[in-house]
Amino acid sequence: MSHKIVIIGAGFAGVWSALSAKRLIKLANKEDEFEVVVIAPEPNLVMRPRLYESKASSLVHPLASLFEDARIKFIPGTAKAIHTEGHTVDVRSASGVERTINYDRLILAAGSSVIRPRGVTGLQNHAFDIDSLDAAIKLESHLEGLGALPASPGRDTVVVCGAGFTGIELAAELPQRLGHVANARIVLVGNAENVGPDFGPGPRAVIAQALADLGVEFKLGPGVSAVDAEGVALASGERIETKTVIWTAGVRATPLTKQIPGPKDALGRLYVDRYLRVSSVHGVFATGDAACAIADGKSQYALMSCQHANQLGRVSGYNAAAELLGALVAGGWERENIKISGDTAKQVKCYINQKLIYPPDVIQEALTSADPMDFDSDKLFEQLVQVFG
Repeated sequence: MSHKIVIIGAGFAGVWSALSAKRLIKLANKEDEFEVVVIAPEPNLVMRPRLYESKASSLVHPLASLFEDARIKFIPGTAKAIHTEGHTVDVRSASGVERTINYDRLILAAGSSVIRPRGVTGLQNHAFDIDSLDAAIKLESHLEGLGALPASPGRDTVVVCGAGFTGIELAAELPQRLGHVANARIVLVGNAENVGPDFGPGPRAVIAQALADLGVEFKLGPGVSAVDAEGVALASGERIETKTVIWTAGVRATPLTKQIPGPKDALGRLYVDRYLRVSSVHGVFATGDAACAIADGKSQYALMSCQHANQLGRVSGYNAAAELLGALVAGGWERENIKISGDTAKQVKCYINQKLIYPPDVIQEALTSADPMDFDSDKLFEQLVQVFG
């Protein structure tokens, strides 16, 4: 092999990076000259956008067969160090064995993780989250066990910290998940004055009303100051008795971005050019939640979301391969308007989460879907609305 493209991460951006790179290499009839490698702890795609749901252990999509069929090499392990000058990555296996992988092009697609501010006393020890599969399974076990505890305000109350998109989805799902708990009370806490502060006033009003109709209470403005085993204290001085605090307030890019020279944004994401290259260092691309990428050519940056990770992965994989082959491609942000709501919106959301975000199992279909220039999420959304509306 004369060229090696190494991808760190097997999330949405990592999977589509690998498939997109492999697709272009195959089209160029250069498969014997390239090796595409994915490094991740396991050959599984965790359906992270669905971890607020029940049955968390089922929210895993196996990738081993897809990678094998695509002739994508999978290396199980965790990337511990990136050496950009030497073009190598140090990888440690689950058993502790370390090895060094060389690369010609590196794509950092290791995602993000939830932020637990150290200024919130007790947060590290007493709060749940749904940031990973293990965390979601742990929370599910706890929620299922609440019904066996003696009834009390603390048992019956669940506090969701963070009124952004993840907190909203989780709070909306909890009434159904807590059906076995009599007098269940759900409290959504946010440090902004509104639910969904990143949305426009129209969507915010619809979201707030939908949550209120479900019986969700709001504590907005002061935020959380401390958490313990029996409750949560708000900055206002109010205390809420609860045995279940779930933290969803913000995420930060993988710590591996710190090992790559170059400017980062407030979320730790690497600034990239229009091709998703890290301009400050040769041979490195960042994608998904690890990339701070201009999305509209002006001032709007890609969000840390599955929707953007899927397309960013397609672009980064294509361009990493295209750069070695000798060619590159560049690939309603206001969130003020409501396109759909109610039952239609729910059907579209369920179809996206339960079907659309899963990569195809058939290799030819997967490679075809990896084309970065043949994927229009807005057009696809309009088609789904027509079908379900």
